[in-house]
Amino acid sequence: RKPVVLKGLELGTCTTKWTVDYLSQAEGSKEVKIHVSAVPQMDFLSKNFVYRTLPFDVFVRRAAEVKHKEYFLSEDEKYYLRSVGEDARKDIADIRKQFPILAEDVQIPEYFEKEQFFSSVFRISSAGLQLWTHYDVMDNFLIQVTGKKRVVLYSPQDAPYLYLSGTKSEVLDVDNPDLEKYPLFVKAKRYQCFLEAGDVLFIPALWFHNVISEEFGVALNVFWKHLPAESYDKSDTYGNKDPMAASRAIQILDRALKTLEELPEEYRDFYARRMVLRIQEKAYRNDYG
Repeated sequence: RKPVVLKGLELGTCTTKWTVDYLSQAEGSKEVKIHVSAVPQMDFLSKNFVYRTLPFDVFVRRAAEVKHKEYFLSEDEKYYLRSVGEDARKDIADIRKQFPILAEDVQIPEYFEKEQFFSSVFRISSAGLQLWTHYDVMDNFLIQVTGKKRVVLYSPQDAPYLYLSGTKSEVLDVDNPDLEKYPLFVKAKRYQCFLEAGDVLFIPALWFHNVISEEFGVALNVFWKHLPAESYDKSDTYGNKDPMAASRAIQILDRALKTLEELPEEYRDFYARRMVLRIQEKAYRNDYG
């Protein structure tokens, strides 16, 4: 249950074929919805980006540029494509359906059973783009087809130090964090790897990751269900909703905390601390170093 970089896997012809010219020609002018940001560090919490639509071939060429003659926000804006299903609210991302020609070039490593497959997310990033730190609830492979990425990871046990809002961390700049605003962040143990074209990073469920595109690059994220299928929310098309049991437990906790508000502050504090001790006793693992 730890991240690992796998090298030398057979990934198909994508690692040699997927040039800017080939990508542009293969899928043509079909329209894609993309993220456009005036700054390199994209923040999903403050939404410091806009959504725009471009023909795929135009998008690929723009994403590969450093400076743009045509742009939405600024001449050095960053682009990011995260493929979605035909109906993003109902359909999962599957490269075989959204990009069938490119899918023929890819051989997905068979480290899970076919019925465990959840989604295959096609991604294209401008050079310099940095995505927010977050966790996913399913195991996944980040297949770096072209270009280079740097990935910073944090263990699920370091969640208390990451200033979470839902599945995402408020700390955008993991290299130079604002420690006045986020003093506990120094306690989070940082793991880092560099992905070259053809490398595959295994990211176990619940591991936090922050991805920086060192170059223009194309990647494929493959998610699969590590837990029994019934553990997951059937309405989850992105693979980022907490397991059903976890969601129920959080709802129960919220109700318990609401009930504590009926008590005076001194009592509320005392019984909240007892609740924390009970959670630690009943639910925490004790085999971590």
